Amino acid sequence: QKKKLLEELGQNRLPYVTPADATFHQLWKTKYSKLIFRKSDTVPEELHQVVQEGFLTLRKHNCFFQDLVRIKGKDFVTPVSRILIGNPGCTYKYLNTRLFTVPWPTEGYDIKYCSPEVQDACKALIRLNDYLHIEAVKALQGQNLFETKEIKDPAVIDREQDFSPSPMEKGSVSKDQSSCSVQEDDYLSLKNRTSYNLTLLNYMDPLQMLYLKQEPYFGMGNMAVSWHHDENLVERSTVAVYSYSCEGSAVEEGNEQTLEGRDPAVWHVGLKVAWDIETPGLAIPLHQGDFYLMLDDLNMTHQHCVLAGFPPRFSSTHRVADCSRGTLEYIYAQCELALQNLQTDPDSMALSLKSLETAVIKQVEEIHNEVEFEWLRQFWFQGKRYLKCTDWWLKPMAKLEEFWRKMEIMTSLVFSELGKEERIKEQRNETISCFLLVLTERQKLRKEWTAR
Repeated sequence: QKKKLLEELGQNRLPYVTPADATFHQLWKTKYSKLIFRKSDTVPEELHQVVQEGFLTLRKHNCFFQDLVRIKGKDFVTPVSRILIGNPGCTYKYLNTRLFTVPWPTEGYDIKYCSPEVQDACKALIRLNDYLHIEAVKALQGQNLFETKEIKDPAVIDREQDFSPSPMEKGSVSKDQSSCSVQEDDYLSLKNRTSYNLTLLNYMDPLQMLYLKQEPYFGMGNMAVSWHHDENLVERSTVAVYSYSCEGSAVEEGNEQTLEGRDPAVWHVGLKVAWDIETPGLAIPLHQGDFYLMLDDLNMTHQHCVLAGFPPRFSSTHRVADCSRGTLEYIYAQCELALQNLQTDPDSMALSLKSLETAVIKQVEEIHNEVEFEWLRQFWFQGKRYLKCTDWWLKPMAKLEEFWRKMEIMTSLVFSELGKEERIKEQRNETISCFLLVLTERQKLRKEWTAR
């Protein structure tokens, strides 16, 4: 209601601060302490080189694509172009669009890339992934130690926090590990919440965009990505973002901040406390090779946006995606569960259903819908573009299509069985009622996908 009122009254100029403001460090310490920022000089130069070369290679091979996403029943094309790279068989879903990973080199998997250059790019990104995982674990350990020290010594709260604090360089806090060590269970929890299984790569050239939406609340300027929480993540997992804006000398030299607020030529990440119109927002500049970490529950308690600068920019956003329903292993298991109800006569080879219990029919038909609308249609709608990188997904999709065809036969067998008069009327009506609900949903979704 506050958000709507602000929009209606046109009071869309809430305060925000940048690192140049005197209040920035205190605000960051009190309201944004779970944001960790690292400047590029903290990252090994050789890692910068291979990762940035990887970005440029993927762009050269036309591997970045704008997504067609669905918001409140309407389709929108994203201004940012993306590609998903990660563990083989993983997917990531956002705004009703499922992306399929271009698998990075993984032991035990036969992955053929369209070129050695693309393979090298994927190798570089898994190296960056490993590096950011280690940095995130250290950051969480450091923060836990720092919070423990604050409880013991409240005076520490008044200490001025660095804009780019290193969690392992907090004086007595990180050195006194003998008195406040992180327990093994805590370490495993931190490790699991930072074990990134994929990265969503983004690319945008603002000068090629006809229109960019203006940041509506603080007057921060052009947005490449609107305010949001990242979706489909393991609870309290860290998000790590590596930024590479293709800044030339002209942009670098013109970075002197002469206007109030953020420099419009430089890319920034914006943060605000979710549903809070009183706490000032932050706008933090992003230069070549900088990265930041959103620790613990920051992604849920706060929202972030990306503010466009002038040069083209790549970013690699590493996530612990919730893949409980988003891996090949999962959907294969679902298919095998459904097909347990299909049997073949050894003599005639005729197909029939083992059970006509309502619960069994319902479960099979819901899996049928899941395979069709969450996997097959999602892949063939946008997934063919991944052939520019690798054909890895073609065999799994062929296998899923075979499962789907068998489930289509099972649906026909249900129709046939329900038409037989000898079935008990009450049981038959119950099964028909449940069956029709799933089929109605299937028909509705097929019409939606056809329209798209």
